Amino acid sequence: MQIRLWLHFDVLLFLVCLVLVGFGLLTIYSAAAPTASSEAQLLETPYVRQGVSAGIGLVLMLALAWMDYRFLGRISPFLYLVALGSLLLVLLMGSSTYGARRWINLGSFPVQPSEMAKLTMIIVLARLLADHQQRLKHPLIMLASLLALAVPAALVYLQPDLGTMIIFAAIWVAIAVMAGVRLIHLGSVGAVALLAVPFAYAFLLRGYMRERIATFFDPAADPLGAGYNMMQSAIGVGSGGMWGKGFMQGTQSQLHFLRIQKTDFIFSVFAEEWGFVGSVALFSLFVILLFRAVRVASVAPDVYGRLVAVGIVTMILFQVFINVGVNVRLLPVTGVPLPFISYGGNALITNMAAIGILQSINMRQKRKEPKKT
Repeated sequence: MQIRLWLHFDVLLFLVCLVLVGFGLLTIYSAAAPTASSEAQLLETPYVRQGVSAGIGLVLMLALAWMDYRFLGRISPFLYLVALGSLLLVLLMGSSTYGARRWINLGSFPVQPSEMAKLTMIIVLARLLADHQQRLKHPLIMLASLLALAVPAALVYLQPDLGTMIIFAAIWVAIAVMAGVRLIHLGSVGAVALLAVPFAYAFLLRGYMRERIATFFDPAADPLGAGYNMMQSAIGVGSGGMWGKGFMQGTQSQLHFLRIQKTDFIFSVFAEEWGFVGSVALFSLFVILLFRAVRVASVAPDVYGRLVAVGIVTMILFQVFINVGVNVRLLPVTGVPLPFISYGGNALITNMAAIGILQSINMRQKRKEPKKT
C-alpha cells in the first residue's frame, strides 16, 4: 500500500523546492560572505545554519509526505492550542530584537512560533470549514472561523508582526472562498474591514508601522533613516541589468550599502547578482511550484485536503508577492520573508513542511473512476 502511494509522489514539486532552497543558500552565502573571524565559528555562520535548517526541513517534508494528512486535521484542536501557547510564551519570555518580541531563545536555534502558526491556521481553518460544509450558508460558521483566526492574530499583533497578520488574513479569505462561504457574508466582512481602516491607522497601528507607510510614499524624506533600505534595495534591483553582476559581485551587498541583506531584502541581492534573466528564472520556479500545488488541490480526495492545499498556495504566493513588492518599492516594508530564499530556519522549515503536506495530499489523490463501456 505504501509503495503504491509513493508512485504519486510529485517529483517535479520536490525538485523545484530543492532548487529554490539551493538558490537561497547561495544568496545567503553571498549576502553574509564569511570573513576570517567567521571562519573560526563556521557552525554559527548564516549559510551553515540555513543548511542545517534545510536538512531538518527535508526530513520533516518526507515524514509529512508519508503521514496521512488527515491525521493533522484530527489533531487540529491540539495544534491550535500549541500555537496559541507558543505565541503567548513569546510575549511572556521571548527575545526582543529591533523592538519586536518574536523569538523564543533556545540557545543556538531560536524558535519563531508565528511561522509555524501560519501552517497551523491553514490546518485549523480547513478542518473547521470542511466539517461544516452543509452549514456554510449560516453566518455563524464564518464568524466561528474568524474568531479562530482573531485570537492568534491578536497575539501576533502584540509582538508586533504586521506581516504575519496580513498572511493570516489572506489565508482566511482564500480558504473561505474555496470552501463556499456566501459572497454576501464575505462582502460584509470586507466592508467592515474597509470602514475600520481609518480607526486602525489612528489607534491600532504602532508608530513604526505608520512610519513605514509614510516612508513608502516618500522614502527620500528620510534617505539615511527609515527610507534608506527601500532606496538601496531598488538601486540593487535596477543595477543588476539584464544579466546581473555575477555571484558575490553585487555592489550594494558586498560593500554593505544595503542592510538586512539576508532576510527582508534578499531579493535585491539576488536581482543585482543574477539580473533580469535570473529573476525571471526565480519567478518561473515559484510559478511551477504554485501550479503544482494548485494541481494538488484539484486532485485532493476530500474537501479538507483541497482547502489545505489552497491555504498553502496562498501562504507562499502572498509571501513572494509582498517580499518582492517591498524590494522593488511597490509595497511598504512588512518584514515578510521570501519563501525558501530568505535567511530564517523557522520560515524555511515551515515552508518545507507545507510542501510535505502537499505531497501527502497528492499521494492520496482521488482515484479516477473507470470508464463505462
